[in-house]
Amino acid sequence: MSQFDAVIVGGGIVGLATALQLQRTRPQTHILVLEKEDRVARHQTGNNSGVIHSGIYYKPGSLKATNCINGYHQLIQFCREQNIPFDLCGKIIVATEDFELPRLEQLYERGVQNGLTGMKKLRAEELKEYEPHVTGLAGIFVPQTGIVNYTLVTQKFAELLRAAGTEIHLGERVMGVKDQEVITDKASYSTKLVINCAGLYSDKVASFTVPGLNVRIIPFRGEYYKLRAEKENLVRNLIYPVPDPNFPFLGVHFTRMAKGGVEAGPNAVLAFSREGYRKSDIRLGELAESLAWPGFQKVARKYWRTGMGEMYRSFSKAAFTRALQKLIPEIQSGDLVDGGAGVRAQACDRDGGLVDDFMILESKQAINVCNAPSPAATSSLSIGKTVSELAVKRLM
Repeated sequence: MSQFDAVIVGGGIVGLATALQLQRTRPQTHILVLEKEDRVARHQTGNNSGVIHSGIYYKPGSLKATNCINGYHQLIQFCREQNIPFDLCGKIIVATEDFELPRLEQLYERGVQNGLTGMKKLRAEELKEYEPHVTGLAGIFVPQTGIVNYTLVTQKFAELLRAAGTEIHLGERVMGVKDQEVITDKASYSTKLVINCAGLYSDKVASFTVPGLNVRIIPFRGEYYKLRAEKENLVRNLIYPVPDPNFPFLGVHFTRMAKGGVEAGPNAVLAFSREGYRKSDIRLGELAESLAWPGFQKVARKYWRTGMGEMYRSFSKAAFTRALQKLIPEIQSGDLVDGGAGVRAQACDRDGGLVDDFMILESKQAINVCNAPSPAATSSLSIGKTVSELAVKRLM
């Protein structure tokens, strides 16, 4: 049986950033990364919008705020060192209804508290200086926001890890953890520590070492359209609405992509499997688990109107278009073509709380990253540093 100091489960950006930070902090550590797919960055990492988040949305002092802001600077430095293209193009957040104006002011104050500089409050007429086709009552320009291809970042992590001697096994699924043994569908490995960065299956992996786990990953699919090439001029950079503070999603928005094109979306609908990127992707067992979780039932009762609206937009292009027209009235249904979709691994506790912050749970055998949705990609090197520091204390 092969022996390792640490076995990291998950070859997405958080898992590989954690491996990289652990390798840098304690170079003698013998690390194995296990990824069930045939390539890294296959799921959340490779199916997001590629936004470098500034940290304006997150509660000051929270794990999301501190890791996003620290991770932002680490990510920019990493991209510069490794010649990975990125663009700090900035974004505007736009209020289109009167009731959103106090929320917009609160966002600005939160950005100040989180240390953002150079933000600018925008009057209605000033919005068009940044985005000529936008209509709104007021806005905020956030200069720190940018775009990058996170798949390229993750592939570079993997390249550096392999060069330093870290083993990355692809196409190998973890089936269990027993004492100090990680069991996969191909082999077993002895390890001093398991680090769980399994994303959409992080709760499943955590349950191997945390009896009575009080959270469940509920998968939410985010569906995008793309603007036709001849309509991409309607969007210069990034345009966001004012988010609902009671719902952990940012609302449909426009994103210029690092790899080209402009995305519009996403909505947020319950996925019928954990990797349900299409409406037809259904795994009855996983769907039944989501529906049976007491926490999700409470969420569904609380947010059923919002959920129905999101589902309606999923099946109605006209409804999706109307949501986008709040920001850019010129947008027409014919300007949109089908884009991709991502699935957000959203932790939900038993009491009906959609976990808003990053969540790291420690057990005797493992460190479990149990909730790391957006802005986890921006935050990845900071999350990795946080987890690696916990790991080094275990490996001393």
